[in-house]
Amino acid sequence: MVINYKSIFFIVFLFFVTKSNSMVKNYKNPDKPFIVVLDAGHGGHDPGNLGNGYREKDIVLKIVLEIGRILERQPDFKVIYTRKTDVFVKLHERAPIANRADADLFVSVHCDAFTNNAFGAGTFVLGLHKSKANFEVAKRENEVIFLEDDYEENYEGFDPNSPESLIGMTLMQEEYLDQSILLASLIQNNFSNNLNRKDRSVKQAGFMVLYKSYMPSVLIEAGFLTNKEEGAYLNSTKGQKEIANEIAKGIITYKKSLSVTNEIIQDSLNQSENINSQNNSPSENNYNGVEFRVQIAASSKKLEPKPYNFNGLKNIKRKKEGKLFKYYYGSTFDYDEILKLKIDVLEKGYNSCYIVAFKDGKKLKLSDVLISTNK
Repeated sequence: MVINYKSIFFIVFLFFVTKSNSMVKNYKNPDKPFIVVLDAGHGGHDPGNLGNGYREKDIVLKIVLEIGRILERQPDFKVIYTRKTDVFVKLHERAPIANRADADLFVSVHCDAFTNNAFGAGTFVLGLHKSKANFEVAKRENEVIFLEDDYEENYEGFDPNSPESLIGMTLMQEEYLDQSILLASLIQNNFSNNLNRKDRSVKQAGFMVLYKSYMPSVLIEAGFLTNKEEGAYLNSTKGQKEIANEIAKGIITYKKSLSVTNEIIQDSLNQSENINSQNNSPSENNYNGVEFRVQIAASSKKLEPKPYNFNGLKNIKRKKEGKLFKYYYGSTFDYDEILKLKIDVLEKGYNSCYIVAFKDGKKLKLSDVLISTNK
């Protein structure tokens, strides 16, 4: 199942705009830091897979610690680790760490193994396996429960070898599935576009480590240790830092997307309230011919509006305003659409981008446009 993150963002948007006003207000608490729980798979007497003589537990711990270092430098982020050293943490104890912290995300990092020369990175969300291959990946990760002396008591008869055991697991995470897919898609997009890793796509499978988490959760298979070339890359400092950087960027973009989603939701709610109070029904996106763009840069330097000058963004427009050249991404008369296009720009690293409005070639003050339309 290959998933485009733009489509998933739209699904998330539709999901949230159908909820009550109180749910929107509680969706992002400004007084609470954005809490990410990072889970390095395996550890202690559980080495994980040993493809080509490498130890999964050591590699994923280094990746997770690097992700944490990047996120901890960001404002409003708090990072919690299920383990920071080479210790064994039972599967059923990992997700509750995130639950007790009231975390916003749970991210578990692993490395894969296979009998052939398979390679590439994949990201999973909890769900019924869509193929035998997905089941086998989950089965390998879930079988760690047999290393626990009291596994029969802790997992209430759960059998990693039985597809039927996975059915009940998926129900608890259903509420967070759209958000989990959005995060997974952002991470996969970074792997394939920025690192040229083979894209093994976003998939669903029944991972025990995810199913008890009460927040959006993903499990990342960073690559195959059993592949000679990829195993060496994963075991290298360079590979670990690159992978960690792209995962962290995906998490940061996900957080930003929540803010943009809230803007869309609140704007829709405000419009609905105005429509109800005035007892009329104007078009939701009617801004009287106003064109919206995302401004990404302003410079005295005249750059060619080509993707290689703008981190891969296409269809850039350049406009001379006074002594500066200003560069814009996107063009639409639909305000909801420009908010979604802003996600593209944030994901490419333009954190100071903002939306501008034009009518008949003249720049307008955005707040005036939105206020006048809602009068």
